[in-house]
Amino acid sequence: MVGRKSIPKLEKMGIKTIGDLAHSDKEKMYKVFGKFGKMIWEYANGIDDSEVNYTKEKPKGIGNSITLPVDYNNIDEINKILLKLTEQVTYRLRKEKMLANVVNVQLKDKDFRVYSHQRKMDSPTSSTKIIYNEVKKLTNELYKKGTLIRLVGVRVDNLIDEKDKQISLFEDEQNEKQEKIDNALDKLKDKYGYNFIKRATDINSRKSK
Repeated sequence: MVGRKSIPKLEKMGIKTIGDLAHSDKEKMYKVFGKFGKMIWEYANGIDDSEVNYTKEKPKGIGNSITLPVDYNNIDEINKILLKLTEQVTYRLRKEKMLANVVNVQLKDKDFRVYSHQRKMDSPTSSTKIIYNEVKKLTNELYKKGTLIRLVGVRVDNLIDEKDKQISLFEDEQNEKQEKIDNALDKLKDKYGYNFIKRATDINSRKSK
């Protein structure tokens, strides 16, 4: 905010840094520079009464990953972790009122080599079941038997606003049913806490331990 003409005047006053300006006399600055002097003194002291304009931008992608407590080499166990990650990602997706066109799976092995695979879906969705089915397909294609996996991740990209979805005359009845189930579960999670709802697979796996 300080132009070429102001710099020599400030230097004559012993002001060479923003710190010098912040510790200078406010009234003296006003007498020498007028309203401009008052303004730069306030800026130097972090004072600004102008209105803050805040616009929340929609995310371009939503993802989640986790470093496993031990290295996994069982595809079924890896898929159980990916299911939980998919639930978290799709929950956030629905909260943003957005739909995903692309699903991506990431695996990192014990030697920190990263493997990723993505696929464009037939139509945009926020359905946990539909997206998880794609996640499983990608994982089965990506995972090499016996590889020790240290980190897994799920991400959805190429997002659109749910109101921009083009309604098809041949919309799958099953998809519509799944969306209603997801929305009902989201309401229960919002009311009683995210971990209130547990899948049968999770409960059974804990019982077997």
